[in-house]
Amino acid sequence: MAASLIDERIHQFYILTIAVVGFSAGPTGSRAASAAALNIGAAKMNQHSNQRGKASAGLALWAVVAVFTLCTLLTPVLPGALADLTFMVPLIVFGAVHGTKRYGWRAVVAFAVITLVVSNIMENLSIITGFPFGHYHYTDGLGAKLFLVPLLIGPAYIAVGYLSWVMGTVLIGPVRRGSRLFNTVAVPAVASFAMVFWDICMDPGMATVQQNWIWEEGGGFFGVPLVNYLGWFLTVYLFFQLFALFLRHRGEATVDVIPLPKSYYYQAIAMYGAVALKYPTRYLADFVSGGSEPVTDAAGHTWWTGDINETAALMSIVTMFFVAVLAALQLAQRRPTLPRTDQPDTPALSAAGQRAA
Repeated sequence: MAASLIDERIHQFYILTIAVVGFSAGPTGSRAASAAALNIGAAKMNQHSNQRGKASAGLALWAVVAVFTLCTLLTPVLPGALADLTFMVPLIVFGAVHGTKRYGWRAVVAFAVITLVVSNIMENLSIITGFPFGHYHYTDGLGAKLFLVPLLIGPAYIAVGYLSWVMGTVLIGPVRRGSRLFNTVAVPAVASFAMVFWDICMDPGMATVQQNWIWEEGGGFFGVPLVNYLGWFLTVYLFFQLFALFLRHRGEATVDVIPLPKSYYYQAIAMYGAVALKYPTRYLADFVSGGSEPVTDAAGHTWWTGDINETAALMSIVTMFFVAVLAALQLAQRRPTLPRTDQPDTPALSAAGQRAA
């Protein structure tokens, strides 16, 4: 690291020396060469500066992943409000920084707005009519509400939704201007499965055990009805599909045409896996403490918290961890860098990329 920094400084000094000597000499040709040398030197310095900035941003994102993973492991011993805070804040920070690096801040804002609007409309609609999730209502456990839905619900959709979206793009391919119809539809579909997998692990504990929301007619999956998961798939598919259409038809990209390293995608995969880690952690804590209590849903069926936590751990392994492992293996087979997804997919660019390779 120190040697490369010394080499960089020597190179910069050499360029500047040529430039100064050229200007001192006086002839037009020498001055032109000196100006060119200065331009090269400036470009080199900017390139090194950008590389250092990107390395710092990458390390910062890995730090967020590490902090979030630690918070996940500590979930069983944290108070409820603090556990919610340590779950949401790292996810939101990660998604904002990670997403901006790939798509630019305007697209990140668009994703957040689309997700908030669609999820809040669908949740309120279901609370009032029973469509698409079924009949349920929120208690006061999650705090203040936007209409009939707690304010915390929207950011949760955004945060885990972004990670699920990245899983879809790694497994299927990018969605960008001029993308094939297949990618434009398939990525939202795969991302929707990745998102619903989280709800399968999360909903029984949040509803039947903690009673943050109540399924008024109960359901066969520890008090949660099947229609809830169908409604989840429809809802998340809608906002994923709208975002895909936004990416496919938006104007000129504002992000530099620079490939992203594999480590960038591994960060999101690790973050998605850390979300899944919450459920085996809770089960192990429950197993060690030996505590399993009966809980009764709104339909009068009695369930045991130990069974709910064990099932959530199992489901996280065969759904969310499976997606994370599959995405990591898919990524490992690719070239060292992947193109940014906001660049046009044209034959000219593809040919240029092949020639460069």
